[in-house]
Amino acid sequence: MAVRFRAATIADAPLLRQWDDEPAVIESDPKDDWDWEVELARTPDWREQLIAEVGGRPIGIVQIIDPAREETHYWGTVAPDLRAIDIWIGAASDRNRGYGTEMMCLALGRCFAPPAVTAVIIDPLASNVDAIRFYQRLGFSLVGPRRFGDDECLVLRMERPEWMSMV
Repeated sequence: MAVRFRAATIADAPLLRQWDDEPAVIESDPKDDWDWEVELARTPDWREQLIAEVGGRPIGIVQIIDPAREETHYWGTVAPDLRAIDIWIGAASDRNRGYGTEMMCLALGRCFAPPAVTAVIIDPLASNVDAIRFYQRLGFSLVGPRRFGDDECLVLRMERPEWMSMV
């Protein structure tokens, strides 16, 4: 079955909190508190929070932001016309089934839909070698290490021409 996206709502908060307790989710994002009840109630125009579903069953979440406009300035000063993605699959039983690839392809399609968007950036923990390999397999190129707060990350980037060569 195909992965489909729908807008995340406040009703998704209990499931997202449950997913936050999954060991693989903790390992990939150990210090973050997404404050789901607050964040899902907000709909800033620089962010999309999307629940990925298979056959109507939620399997994961994707967040797409405009990092130049995001209010916490997590990415610091960045060029305009970029997008940044956060992605994870909730339950262990839904991992390693191709859903992550499908979710990323759908998310990248959304990111590059506006012609002005030049690239997509992503920031897995440097220790998350499986995620880094996954993103590189999808066509992301390594930009380099970067510290975000206490987290040692690797920034990866996909340029529009790379995406266009894949679609």
